[in-house]
Amino acid sequence: MRQEGMSLQIIGSLPLLAIPVMLKFLWSPLIDRYGFTRWGHYRFWIICLQLLVIFTVIGLGFFGINQNFIVLLLGLLSLSLLSSSQDIATDALAVGLLEPRERGLGNAVQTSGNYMGAVIGGGGMLILLSQWGWQATLLTMASIMLVALVPIFQHQERIKKPSKTYNTKPPFKNLIDFFRYPGMGRWLLMLVFYSSGSMMATTMFRPLLVDLGLSLGDIGLLLGVVSYSAGILGAIIAGLSIAPLGRKRSLILFGLLRAIAIATYLLPAFGVTNLPVLYLVAICVQISIGMATTPLYTVMMDKSNLETAGTDYTMQNSVVYFGGLVAAGMSGLIAGVVGYRGVFAISVVISIIGV
Repeated sequence: MRQEGMSLQIIGSLPLLAIPVMLKFLWSPLIDRYGFTRWGHYRFWIICLQLLVIFTVIGLGFFGINQNFIVLLLGLLSLSLLSSSQDIATDALAVGLLEPRERGLGNAVQTSGNYMGAVIGGGGMLILLSQWGWQATLLTMASIMLVALVPIFQHQERIKKPSKTYNTKPPFKNLIDFFRYPGMGRWLLMLVFYSSGSMMATTMFRPLLVDLGLSLGDIGLLLGVVSYSAGILGAIIAGLSIAPLGRKRSLILFGLLRAIAIATYLLPAFGVTNLPVLYLVAICVQISIGMATTPLYTVMMDKSNLETAGTDYTMQNSVVYFGGLVAAGMSGLIAGVVGYRGVFAISVVISIIGV
């Protein structure tokens, strides 16, 4: 879009297409309560929603970005709705699978898998886009998603045995009960700020690279492959460190490291734009984001009741995305007023507030 000459304000508002990710807590009680248990309660939702995502991606392959931009935006919104609903089921399944002592490493695996998806979908596909074009790239992506269904077809989900009171309560009563957990208000306020700074900064780093003259292939390799691969390393380091450091100390230490790493975005903003520096900056930021995200998700699991795991975890995840989407949506407006340097400096301040 930046190559097509669109403004930073429009690009900055694009993350708002992920609003379903922020609002998914509204229908999470329904996914917790209802399912086709013969397939496995959450397994049923994961398979059905993945198939719908695949069909949507195939459909978008037949609409070009220039000729059918509105259709593309609607398709992206649909993908956001479907995949965020699937998130409810996958997170609930993970909460039930992992014992408290396993959650540090378990979330390192989840965060690494998230980054691997970004390497394939955000980096590899961006490189393919410059070589193969829009339709072939999206059909390739749909094929990879189809292959990704194989493990969940082989998985045997443990049967969930609800308590006597669970089925008698209205599904949305669980959502209200979540806010009554001790200390939940302070925790949710922290979640709003903890990842907002990094979301604001990374949203504006991509158009900065375009303005510096990098091609789609260059950006795909730099951000989508190399830096996201570094994020996997950060998640693994954090996963191994959470047990000896403890949850809270990990959140503080890795959050501070992320704030310092975001400050390195100021180097290219001030004109230090040779490729080795750009790679070093991108790698440092994603390693720190992987490190900070892993303990965050671990504590979110700790604060989730097994019986209402989909609702509890999703509510926390939605708050994280709320802070991130607001920050990302404002990033283009702020950059339009104070430039890239200003928006990166503000991102560092917000990151420190979260810590």
